[in-house]
Amino acid sequence: MSVPDRLAEMTTVEAAEAVARGTIVVIPAGALEQHGPGMALGTDLVRAEAVVAQVAARLSGRVVVGPSIPVGVSPHHMAFPGTVTLTTGTFAAVVREYVTSLHSHGWTRFLVVTGHGGNNATLTTVAQDLLVSHPGIQLAWSPLTALAGDAVGALEPSAVHGHSGEAETAQMLHLAPHLVHTDRLEPGTTTPDQLDDVSRVARHHAQPALTLPYDRLSPNGVLGDPRRVTAEDGAAIVAAVVGRITTFLEEWLAA
Repeated sequence: MSVPDRLAEMTTVEAAEAVARGTIVVIPAGALEQHGPGMALGTDLVRAEAVVAQVAARLSGRVVVGPSIPVGVSPHHMAFPGTVTLTTGTFAAVVREYVTSLHSHGWTRFLVVTGHGGNNATLTTVAQDLLVSHPGIQLAWSPLTALAGDAVGALEPSAVHGHSGEAETAQMLHLAPHLVHTDRLEPGTTTPDQLDDVSRVARHHAQPALTLPYDRLSPNGVLGDPRRVTAEDGAAIVAAVVGRITTFLEEWLAA
């Protein structure tokens, strides 16, 4: 597999050549927020950068890895020490200015790969705004874990699962095991009866969506039981995510 083309490692001449080839810029985005007692605050960016690197290596010369966005929209985790959040307006401005800066040099297609679900709504808003302000720009975005529903389902996760639970922990055991303190992993909220009435409504219905702070959902910030998974489980999830993003980009490049 080839080495990914990273904008930060290019010269300005090489950047111009990449524009001339019609490359797509892929931007990893994450968060700096709690991931329970056993995983690093930067988990979401670590996963996004690793997936983007694998995708870019598969599509060498056809995509460019842009600058990462390390902090995201995380007010729902602010009860936990170490979490840093951007407002939706600030995050939107950062994405917009990354994209419009690169557009001024000739790039027109951008994919933001976010490891943090809290960024999703803002990314959609930015894409909508760019249709009006910069109609020459095409901005797409992608989550990670949501692309691997089959692989996640194979884990038979807890009735309540998600943040810092089975799927995220498995990915980190595969991609960055040195950032997982396996001796500190512990279950969080795993069943609906552990939630208060409002939290139970929020977790039971994907849509309509009700946003709540995570300290209300789980005392330790974990949804699920991260002790149940392995690096092999994470490899299956990552492979599915990389494959689906790669397929999307191949189709977009050919369009």
